[in-house]
Amino acid sequence: MSPTDLPFWDAVDRIREKDPRYRREAYGFVMAALGTTVQSLPPERLADPERRHLSGAELLAGVIALARREFGLMATTVFREWGVTASADVGAIVFRLVEVGQLSARPEDRPEDFAGGPDLVHALSDGVDLDVPSPRSREGGPAPGTIV
Repeated sequence: MSPTDLPFWDAVDRIREKDPRYRREAYGFVMAALGTTVQSLPPERLADPERRHLSGAELLAGVIALARREFGLMATTVFREWGVTASADVGAIVFRLVEVGQLSARPEDRPEDFAGGPDLVHALSDGVDLDVPSPRSREGGPAPGTIV
């Protein structure tokens, strides 16, 4: 059986045997976000296999949009539970799926394409102030940038 013949969840389990950083659900969610993002492309781009390919930035935007829609303000909590706390984590998941034949990448695609993405926690919370005190404010002093 070649890696591409391996059922998706078996492939995820194989990945996690070697690299257990991310929960199974994170892999499924990235695949769902990929599908949703591709389907939202304009018809002329969707029809062209070359133009249908998503960049790291496009996939990250799709992951964030789907997470907000599915989880709302709980998105950051869900992603932290899954071990996904930075844009680079999404890239690591994508490239683990590429390694086992569940996704394909172009020669110019790199995990680093995801590293420069948005602050994932901030993007998932949609910029909403969740009223989480900074470490400095818990020590008794004002948080940096706080107007007193």
